[in-house]
Amino acid sequence: MATSAYDPNNIFAKILRGEMPSHKLYEDADTFAFMDIMPRGDGHCLVLPKKPSRNILDVEHDSLAAVMRTTQKLARAVMKAFSAGGVTVQQFNETAGGQVVFHLHVHIIPRFEGIALKPHTGQMEKPEILSANAEKIRAALETVG
Repeated sequence: MATSAYDPNNIFAKILRGEMPSHKLYEDADTFAFMDIMPRGDGHCLVLPKKPSRNILDVEHDSLAAVMRTTQKLARAVMKAFSAGGVTVQQFNETAGGQVVFHLHVHIIPRFEGIALKPHTGQMEKPEILSANAEKIRAALETVG
């Protein structure tokens, strides 16, 4: 069980409600995917459930299954969009587990042989770069299953 209640005013809840902007990649009835504004690599994106859940400890099973389906779809798309050799999928739970935003989310990061991930410094990427990377991923989503 999560150690605290879900906060409906977290940044991802605001993005889901359209109160904050995002570089949207994909949306279906259960999930929403968008670019991470502080990427650890080109093409770093996030997948969230639309239903409120703090993290993997309290998410409903159907919602988690939907997140994983969308995660697979985005992983395939980012690999194609960036001609990546691999993909890192990360998910953090609670403060001690590295979670910073308390709405369940999965990180998807295209990877390349010999290139390390950037540190998570809080450095925001330029909007035009995020926009260009988002366009590449959206185009790849049209061709992957």
